[in-house]
Amino acid sequence: MMRYASLMKRTTVMFPAEVDARLRLEARRRGVPVAEVVREAVERHLPAPEPGRPLSFFGVGAGGPADASERVDDYVRLAVRRRD
Repeated sequence: MMRYASLMKRTTVMFPAEVDARLRLEARRRGVPVAEVVREAVERHLPAPEPGRPLSFFGVGAGGPADASERVDDYVRLAVRRRD
């Protein structure tokens, strides 16, 4: 079972009706939340992070640029350039 000691992020995923029905049926069959079935499936299909290269994210909080939501790609590009 998933432990919530680590930070969890919420996202929205849209599935075709048939996939959604199968997902909900599997969750009901196993007696777990749909989110747990989705997390397990995603983990099985994503490659592991490269050793020595931690996962990172880009975030703009209070005091960030006022246009961050409109120009997120530009800000990410700048952050990546600074990192290299």
